[in-house]
Amino acid sequence: MLATYSSLLPVLAALLNLSTTSAQQVYVLTTGTPARPQCAAASKAPATPSYKFSSFAFTQTETYRYATSIPPPATTSTYARPYTALSTLLPSMSTTTWGSWNPNDTAATDTADPYGQAAWSSLWAWANPPNFTTTGIYSTTVSPTPVPSSELVLPPADYFGPTDCYTFPPDFIFGVAGSAAQIEGAVAMEGKGPNNMDVWMRPGLSDNYVTNENYFLYKQDIERLAAMGVRYYSFSIAWSRILPFALPGTPVNQAGIDHYNDLINYTLEKGMIPTVTMLHFDTPLQFFAGNVTSRFKDPMIGFFNGGFQNATFEDAFVHYGKLLLTHYADRVPIWFTFNEPLLFSDNGASVNNVVKAHARVARFYKDVVKGTGKIGLKLHDNFGVPRDPKNPGDVAAANHFNAFHLDTFWNPLVLGKNYPEAFTMTIPDYVPLTAKDLSYMRGTCDFVAVDPYTVTVVSPPPGGIADCATNTTSPYFPYCVVQGENNTFGWNVGYRSYSYVYSTPRYLRTYINYLWNTFHVPVFITEFGFPVFAEAEKAKLADMLFDTPRSTYYLSFMTEILRAIWEDGVHVMGALAWSFADNWEFGDYNARFGMQVVQRETQTKYFKKSFFDLVAFVRDRHPNYERA
Repeated sequence: MLATYSSLLPVLAALLNLSTTSAQQVYVLTTGTPARPQCAAASKAPATPSYKFSSFAFTQTETYRYATSIPPPATTSTYARPYTALSTLLPSMSTTTWGSWNPNDTAATDTADPYGQAAWSSLWAWANPPNFTTTGIYSTTVSPTPVPSSELVLPPADYFGPTDCYTFPPDFIFGVAGSAAQIEGAVAMEGKGPNNMDVWMRPGLSDNYVTNENYFLYKQDIERLAAMGVRYYSFSIAWSRILPFALPGTPVNQAGIDHYNDLINYTLEKGMIPTVTMLHFDTPLQFFAGNVTSRFKDPMIGFFNGGFQNATFEDAFVHYGKLLLTHYADRVPIWFTFNEPLLFSDNGASVNNVVKAHARVARFYKDVVKGTGKIGLKLHDNFGVPRDPKNPGDVAAANHFNAFHLDTFWNPLVLGKNYPEAFTMTIPDYVPLTAKDLSYMRGTCDFVAVDPYTVTVVSPPPGGIADCATNTTSPYFPYCVVQGENNTFGWNVGYRSYSYVYSTPRYLRTYINYLWNTFHVPVFITEFGFPVFAEAEKAKLADMLFDTPRSTYYLSFMTEILRAIWEDGVHVMGALAWSFADNWEFGDYNARFGMQVVQRETQTKYFKKSFFDLVAFVRDRHPNYERA
């Protein structure tokens, strides 16, 4: 493992005739037990113990420790001019407000207005969301209340814990994340238009439209994060809540603009820093070519059709991105244009529209707005590692897999290089990039942001990669590798939870080394998290709250980040934990990634042990965090 045998890597690489970036994992035969440097004092003890009697007393008295809340800021930094100074950068736009919708709503009479209440309601009638309900607890913003100190007592510590001696750099970013479609609710309220997430409902479930009611509870949610000592809050903005009709030239929803203004301002008021994702899967339905059901068609590349391939998408996204930047860039220092776009890419046109739209928005931010923050996009890749690192075929398959997922976006947007061969040899309708395109795109990502939940064990497909790449009917197309979860000895590569998530901290360190040494810009871990197996089936709240496997996941990942920084020289700029509360995981509520339990009948939240453990780990090792 890199963590233990880093000094042997050059020798092993020479023996295997592989570079350290090609051999993703190295197994080293050892004899005896690992060294235990912390046991030096014990080694001087007598060979046999000395037994004795003493008076008995209970000695397990607990020492209580409280979460340290974030204090209100004395000053607030700005990263661009305010909207009043930037509004002239946009074409003249009208703003309006709309009401709410339900399937029996026939009250609107302004049918002559192409963007009136009747037209807006017709969007929802066309979308026809299944099992629709507007039933929720709240219909207006809830005033926050302080979190009582009784909720902020740290839980009993696990017996085995981190033994590192490192600290985070002063500028290391630590925070938590969520996304609009998974927490906001209020899907057809206050002028929000329909998007593809609003029609992605499981049969018989109607509470997906409610989710965590964060649209009304955002102040209380922020209050709870600040009380725990979280420094960064990462969230997404719903495109269809800002532009219900999606396209340039259509009215802006004033209620949406005001909502996110207030969300950003309250985050800052509570001493936290906001980071914003512009599109987190929830593409407005207008980009599905007038056919709502087309989003379900089998895409060539990703798992879902996100509508990116639509001919109007690029210009529309750029318009939307400019609107967000002019309104909010003064207070938001970090922007993500897209979340995991490959997952929702249908074909070559999809990727073309994403990379070009990102580059245009980033250029607007850097060259026109002259923002002083950072901008990028985040990718979903669960890093490909060779099943047998001594097998050249497995190593080649892992490199192919990673190039398809990562280089396809970051070659042009970071390095100014063309698409990788893994992509161009596979996708028949890819759109070639010109030298002018690449010059324009280069450097439009200030970092490489990934969501590295786990790894994928990779080996070549039957018949080889090249044959698969020319056969769109192959079961391994388009990635053209065999994706597994076992090492060469048949063991799972890490502790398994739910249906697909493994705890693989040492591979995380390998991954961020790969990213840093391949793209030469800072690495940003923008989502990582763990759903404890069968947590939703636990009958007692106390059992849900005591989530030691999740704590182990987070603390081991953070430990490997520290080792990558200090032992490998990797610039890791930060880590955002997914997620700050259990939410709708695109299908149900059973895959619980949250660090808070959500009681859905009342929308009450409870801090889990992992939340305390993770924040305490960072706080105790970060020079800019207050100590308990």
